[in-house]
Amino acid sequence: MLHIRKKEQIYRTDGGWFSGYWHFSFDQYYDPENTQFGTLRVFNVDTLVPGAVWPMHPHRDIEVVTYCVDGEFRHADNLGNDGVLAPGDVQHTTVGRGLAHSEINHSAEKPMTFIQVWVLPRVAGLPPSVEQRHVRPEERLNRFLPLVSNRHPDALPIEQEAEVYAATLEPGARLEHTLAPGDGAYVYLISGRARLDLYPAHPGQGSHAVGWPFPDSEMAAGDAGKVWDEKALTIEGVERSELFVVVVKV
Repeated sequence: MLHIRKKEQIYRTDGGWFSGYWHFSFDQYYDPENTQFGTLRVFNVDTLVPGAVWPMHPHRDIEVVTYCVDGEFRHADNLGNDGVLAPGDVQHTTVGRGLAHSEINHSAEKPMTFIQVWVLPRVAGLPPSVEQRHVRPEERLNRFLPLVSNRHPDALPIEQEAEVYAATLEPGARLEHTLAPGDGAYVYLISGRARLDLYPAHPGQGSHAVGWPFPDSEMAAGDAGKVWDEKALTIEGVERSELFVVVVKV
């Protein structure tokens, strides 16, 4: 199954010093049709004005992935961890039994945009930890680069059966990702235009359905797609595109 949600259908919030698109019910936003996607509980795309500080606030028993889209993202927490993410860099936090953190626009001159994802953990009460990784642009060119994963040894770890990928697609480039039984993919297009299709996991098995390519499968910047009960998905660049993919159990 494939469902694409257009940018204008996603909840938008504006607090003056920040603005955001919240994909699932969060804070004052509640939508019974969009509470979560399997173990993916939160998917927020937030922009902070220059110098803005999201005040320190506590969480517990959440796996947090933060990806810097534009500007300079700075993290701070009550355990003394600190660090600045450049565009394309990623951070993973096991909140576990409790952690207070703050999201900061490190630049006093430019806005900063970041994606923050919450995944429900495999067990409660884990010790908190924070890791981050610098990513070179060429590492994700025309490939799904694993950023956070319980399967890929080179990715940041996560305490759940989940994976987070980033990719830069050139026009005409096509990527396929095989989905394990029970997996679903949440695909977010950061920029550009791309076509999200359902393909067989192995060549020679035929197309997913009569009328392939899947109708209305083209995505523009800010759109998101859910894929579930499928063996594989394929995304093809229509324009040069940046995308961010979360794979979870659904």
